[in-house]
Amino acid sequence: MEHAYAVILAGGRGERFWPLSTSRRPKQFVSLFGGRPLLGMAVDRLEGLIPPERIIVVTSADLVDATREAAPELPLENIVGEPFGRDTAPAVALAGALVKQRDPKGVFCILTADHIMEELDVYRQTLQDSLELALAEEVIITIGINPNEPATGFGYIEAGAAVAGERQTAIFKADRFVEKPDEVTAREYLASGKFYWNSGMFIWSVATLENAFAAHCPPLAKLLNELALAAGSEGFLDQLAKSYEACERISVDYALMEHADNILVAKGTFVWDDVGAWPAVANHFPADDAGNVGVGAVETDDCASNIVVSEDRLTALIGVKDLIVVQAEGATLICHKDKAQDIKKLVQRMGKSGKYDELI
Repeated sequence: MEHAYAVILAGGRGERFWPLSTSRRPKQFVSLFGGRPLLGMAVDRLEGLIPPERIIVVTSADLVDATREAAPELPLENIVGEPFGRDTAPAVALAGALVKQRDPKGVFCILTADHIMEELDVYRQTLQDSLELALAEEVIITIGINPNEPATGFGYIEAGAAVAGERQTAIFKADRFVEKPDEVTAREYLASGKFYWNSGMFIWSVATLENAFAAHCPPLAKLLNELALAAGSEGFLDQLAKSYEACERISVDYALMEHADNILVAKGTFVWDDVGAWPAVANHFPADDAGNVGVGAVETDDCASNIVVSEDRLTALIGVKDLIVVQAEGATLICHKDKAQDIKKLVQRMGKSGKYDELI
C-alpha cells in the first residue's frame, strides 16, 4: 500500500517477566514463544502488507544494537533509540517525525513489540482497512480487541455508531475510553457487547497526528516538527537529545485519546495476547494432566497448576501448586500465581537497592 508505514515501539523493559526479561534482555527480545524474539515476530506479521524499508522501530538508545540483532531484515537507519524514556506520546511524536521526513503524505500504524497474535491474515486485513481509511479521512483509529473474558488488566473502549463503508473490518465511532475496571464492571462491559480491550495500537496520517497534537498537546507538535526538520541529517541525534530533555513524560492516551473527538475503533477479531505477566504463559504451552506448564528442563511430582520455566538447568518441583517458578539469567523466582503482578514492584525495589544491577 503506497504511503503506508509501520512504527513498532520497543522501548519497554518487561519487568513483570523478570528474571527472563531484564534490562539487558527486555521482554521484546525473549524467544520463549516460537523460538524467535517477540520483536522479530512483530516484524514478521507485517509481511505482505508493509515492506521492511518502511518499518521503523523506536527503542531505547541502549537497546539499538540488540534491536538490530532481533530484526536484522530492517535497514540500520530504521532503528532509532530514544535518549531518555518519556512514555508513549513523545515516542509517537518521534515516530511521526521519522515518517514525515520520508513521506509527508504518509500514513502509519503504531504497533507493539511484545504481544502475541494469531490469525495473521485477519490482523493484516484490519491494519490495511484502517490505513486506507486513515489515509482518506482525518481520523485517529485505534484497534479494539473483541473481548472473550471479563479481564480487569486492560483499559476498555466503548464503541458507538458504525462507520459507513465497504470493508472487511468493522469500524465504529469511539464513544469513550475507560480505565481498567473491577471484575463486576468488566462483566457488565462484556455482556453489553459494546466494549473492546484497548490494544495500544493506533493508525493515523502524519497530517492528522500533527493536527491532533497542535490542538491537544502543542509541546508535542513542536517536538514532532523539530525532529522532522532534523531527521536524516548528521545532527539528528543531537537534536533528539536536546528536544527530549525538554519534553515531559506523558502517555499518548492522556495526551490525545482522552481529548480528541475524531477517534474510531477498528474491531480486532484476531487472537491477541499482550502476555503481560507470567500467568499468560499458560495460554501458549501445553499443560500436563495436573495443569502444570513446563518450559525447558522441568520435572514435577504431586504438583498441580504450576508454571515453570527453566532456561539452562533442571528445575524440579514436589508437592506444590499454583506457583510460578522461573530459572533464568542467574536468578530464581518463586511466586504464587496470585502475586504475579507484584513482580514489577519487587524488581523496582531491587533496582533501588543497587545490589542486583547485574541481575535485573
